[in-house]
Amino acid sequence: MPEAIAFAAYGGPEVLRPTGIDIPEPDPDQVRVAVRAAGVNPLDWKLRSGSMAAVMPVPLPHIPGSEFAGTVEAVGDGVSSLEPGDEVFGQAPHAYATLLLADLDKLRLRPGDLDVHRAAGLPSAAEAAHRALEELGVAAGETLLVHGAGGAVGNLAVQFALARGAQVVGTAAERVHQRLSRLGATPVRYGEGWPERVAAAAPHGVDAVLDVSGADVLGDSVRLARGGAARVLTLASPQAAQEHGARFSGGGSGLQRTGAALDEALALLRNGTLEVPLHRPFPLAEAAEAHRTGEAGGLDGKLVLTME
Repeated sequence: MPEAIAFAAYGGPEVLRPTGIDIPEPDPDQVRVAVRAAGVNPLDWKLRSGSMAAVMPVPLPHIPGSEFAGTVEAVGDGVSSLEPGDEVFGQAPHAYATLLLADLDKLRLRPGDLDVHRAAGLPSAAEAAHRALEELGVAAGETLLVHGAGGAVGNLAVQFALARGAQVVGTAAERVHQRLSRLGATPVRYGEGWPERVAAAAPHGVDAVLDVSGADVLGDSVRLARGGAARVLTLASPQAAQEHGARFSGGGSGLQRTGAALDEALALLRNGTLEVPLHRPFPLAEAAEAHRTGEAGGLDGKLVLTME
């Protein structure tokens, strides 16, 4: 019988419990996927805790998860580009499950040199990074400052921006500076005094700023950016964005960018430059422990649940 992890009430990680699910039938433009791994994201534990209930309530019981990698098990009547047995990855709701339905436009074939765990941890961060760079209009020859460059989204934003021909300065913990340097970015220690360190690292200034850290950096970022507040964007805090006149992107515009984001990541993979750092995978049954680990913070790799 297919299985999933769900919560029937808001609360701590302990509310995550195993549950059975029916075998879903795909719509014409969908496929049914036997999930092999699912990514774990901050939104998952924010929804579970109830802290998002006022703005993003979910029907209870709710199966979390929004990204996965797995094997196509069945295809809808309108699907001709995939067939059972194909290995795919992408975004879909209710990914903490052994079976799910995914829309065709949010899927890509998983290449053999992209392992199932990295593939499962890629889609949501890729979509957020791609969306942010598109909304900022980052172009070749510009200098982009990324706050939180060591995290999952920041890591891909750095790689996407470099591939577009931009120069990148990234604030991050010193333990990930070597990785950022290897990617081609200029790492800067975050914390007090960061504006002076960024100014030293980018003496000609920065054109745009992306914040994925959620730290109190937007005021100084607006002052640093040559484009002013219009070219400072945060994915972390709409309140801080409003306070400083910066931009906020929460992905709710309705413009679907998942496919383009996955294509951008796959281009890096083909070039041999894609890096997706992982924390150790947790079995699906240990989803609560994965949430505890994520909420504790300080991770340098993506959290992933495995069904294998």
